[in-house]
Amino acid sequence: MDILYFAWVRERIGLPRERVETEAATVADLVAELASREERYALAFADLAALRVALDQELSDFAAPLAGVREIAFFPPMTGG
Repeated sequence: MDILYFAWVRERIGLPRERVETEAATVADLVAELASREERYALAFADLAALRVALDQELSDFAAPLAGVREIAFFPPMTGG
C-alpha cells in the first residue's frame, strides 16, 4: 500500500510517501502501527483530531477498513477561500 503524507505530516515524518506492507484492518490500526515505529511517526500521529485521511483519493475516517485499499493519504484539515 502506498502512503502519502502532506503538509506538516510530511515535515514531521520526513517523507512525502512510502510503500508499506501491513496486516492492519483499519486506518486506526495502521496509524497505531506507524506511530510505534519511531518518534517522528508518533509525533505526526499524536493528535488524530488534527488529521484527515483519504483512501484511494476519497475522504474517509479512521475506523474505515483497509481491505482492497491501494493508497492512503494523511493531511491536515483544509479551508477554502
